[in-house]
Amino acid sequence: MREVAFIKQNKEKWLKFEKAIFNDDLKDPDALASEYIQIINDLSYAQTFYPKSKIIGYLNQLAAKAFQKIYKTKREDTNRIVGFWKTEVPLLTYQYRKFIYIAFAVFSLFTAIGVISAANDGEFVRSILGDAYVNMTLENIEAGDPVAVYKSGSNWGSFIGITVNNLKVGLIAFILGVFGGFGTLWVLFKNCIMLGSFQYFFYEKEVFWESVRGIWIHGAMEIFAIVIEAAAGLILGASILFPGTYSRMESFKRGVKVGVKILISTFPFTFSAGFLEGFVTRYSNVMPNFLSVGIILLTLSLIGYYYLMYPFVVQKKMQQSILTSGRLNEV
Repeated sequence: MREVAFIKQNKEKWLKFEKAIFNDDLKDPDALASEYIQIINDLSYAQTFYPKSKIIGYLNQLAAKAFQKIYKTKREDTNRIVGFWKTEVPLLTYQYRKFIYIAFAVFSLFTAIGVISAANDGEFVRSILGDAYVNMTLENIEAGDPVAVYKSGSNWGSFIGITVNNLKVGLIAFILGVFGGFGTLWVLFKNCIMLGSFQYFFYEKEVFWESVRGIWIHGAMEIFAIVIEAAAGLILGASILFPGTYSRMESFKRGVKVGVKILISTFPFTFSAGFLEGFVTRYSNVMPNFLSVGIILLTLSLIGYYYLMYPFVVQKKMQQSILTSGRLNEV
């Protein structure tokens, strides 16, 4: 059978099944389980006869979602919170990974614009950060502690204030995705321009390394989390602009649901970044290089692995479980 005929023959069945799964319409689990087996068979058929077809990815994602819904164990139900971060979010970030890649590409571009602008305009940093902040930083540099600003206030006060602010930035970046993703891009643009110009300022004053040792102790998780939150906003925007086979409202609801889950997944990292900024960064100038660098690499590795590598691990395990389940049901 030709691929076009295969898709035409089964499209209605797939869409009906997809709607039931994503809308949690599980009134007849036995019927859905039977349809799930048919999806598995279609997936196996497509892998055999159309190995380069995009339909394989679609059926694989559909089967993975169905597997989660239909074959949940009681133990998984009692550990819903653990399952959220262990399985559900990684599968979502795998499915929507292109938005994460886009968010990182845009982040890099906007940050580079900040660096280039600061390098070519001596007043650019002041226009972005303000005279008061720049003057204070210059005084700190002259005093031998470029990141002294992170040592002001109490530990708990800094932790709470910084965490609340970062949560607010993430929420705004996501919510403004409702404007087709352009609001999210604007939030990302403002923060990246600030970051790029800020880091170039330290480079220009020949204290770049000192700034890295201090800022990125908490910044690795903080900035990474904001990029992921921006990706959630872009998912929301895309759900409005590109509804696909769904009505625009239905697509929007799905975008909100997925985006909120990815947004919530960043909160532990945001809290961790706030804790580091409140309790650890203030000691960056007295701790040895290996310790500050070790913290930066550890935090960056943790959040990087969770969003960029672990989703592939979970997806592979899920695919193996799906195929195994399909074979067992055929016996």
